[in-house]
Amino acid sequence: MNCCRWNRLVFLLAALIPTIAISFAVSAERPNIVLILADDMGYGDLGCYGHPVAQTPHIDNLARQGVRFTQHYSNGAECTPTRTALMTGRYQHRAGGMECAIGTGNVGRYDDAIRLAAQGELGLPVDQTVLPGALKDVGYACGIIGKWHLGYEPKFNPIEHGWDEFFGYLGGNVHYFEHYELSDLDVLFRDREPTQADGYITHLITDASIDFIQRHRERPFFLFVSHQSPHFPFQGPEDRDKVVTRENWMEPDDATYVAMLEDLDSEVGRLLAALDQQALAKETVVIFVSDNGGFEGAAHMGPLRAAKSTTFEGGIRVPLIVRWPGRIPAGTHSDQVSATLDLTRSFLSLTGARVPAERLDGYDIIDHVVQQREDFARTLFWRDRRGDQTWWAVRDGDWKFVRTADSDVFEQWLFDLSRDVGEQNNLLNDKPNETKRMKALLRDWESRVKPKR
Repeated sequence: MNCCRWNRLVFLLAALIPTIAISFAVSAERPNIVLILADDMGYGDLGCYGHPVAQTPHIDNLARQGVRFTQHYSNGAECTPTRTALMTGRYQHRAGGMECAIGTGNVGRYDDAIRLAAQGELGLPVDQTVLPGALKDVGYACGIIGKWHLGYEPKFNPIEHGWDEFFGYLGGNVHYFEHYELSDLDVLFRDREPTQADGYITHLITDASIDFIQRHRERPFFLFVSHQSPHFPFQGPEDRDKVVTRENWMEPDDATYVAMLEDLDSEVGRLLAALDQQALAKETVVIFVSDNGGFEGAAHMGPLRAAKSTTFEGGIRVPLIVRWPGRIPAGTHSDQVSATLDLTRSFLSLTGARVPAERLDGYDIIDHVVQQREDFARTLFWRDRRGDQTWWAVRDGDWKFVRTADSDVFEQWLFDLSRDVGEQNNLLNDKPNETKRMKALLRDWESRVKPKR
């Protein structure tokens, strides 16, 4: 071999060694992540969170094997806002137009969203996403199975955001068996192309998730299992022949809702069994959480006030369970206040991905429980918009200020959550200095989360 060819070979090997080393390090040391997101699940909708009827043994057992959080919040009171915070690791208000669930058929529901929809821009811009791109950069296979709800336009498709695989639907909800929404748009997709499938959507999501695990078991993966259940339309797994129309699409009944919860639990059990069968349970972090509070009249919120679409506790406090065998002590609970965007930072830390500190708003909540750190006071903010109505909230320590405005109606409340988790005792007039302080916190935050568009 002549000198020039030898030098070229040495150069190529030197260039490849770091890549090979990273690949082995990721496979051997960094855990898989399975994020299971329920849709519209109330704080008290699981047995381990106090549901009086529903039997959820698999999710309850997941909590016994890991940590159950008692003060975890969704970043939004509806679907799209929370999912925006998860994908970006930032308050959704920074994105622009994502403070309300995108309406069926790609409809904007408040002024900024209506403007963006008219421009063909209603969705999460690709250049604002952190997940999954940062994880792909360190060797993870990334798949999303189920609900997207971050834009109908082709440029907002999950594949454009960096996901390796997508099977699911683009909008907020579909018929559980026929997989259509109440618009004329194609919404069920495999990657970038419309597709069809036969079966109950909760089961199809599990099937596709298990298939993803089986195909990627030899490399680290991030699997986002984005369930529809227990979101409307209210159809249990035995309700294939139930007539569901525009008129009763959002009409719950208790028995059907419990059947949906229990079926979701069974599907979580099936997914966990697949991890066991592939001998992956010990090297996989499993997270179960909801995207916002439950639907009024259907979900069980436990001691909390109100429901989805409000910033009372029932609209934003949700279940969170994390299992990481050998790293998180089994059978524990955490009272640490946390929010959806904390999971984003946690995932970056878990995988060794680059953490763009200047861009993230969250805290590594998983490391908090792994290291068994002392809980500390948090300050978290909310603003949700729909039509002419806006809901705000700020929690600082145990104090919480809530405000809502709708045309000529304006109301506000101040609560001490340490004594009044049900938000029944309005201290607004009794604590004027505290009220003034909380309002100032909210004003300052709003001035710092200006949208990019």
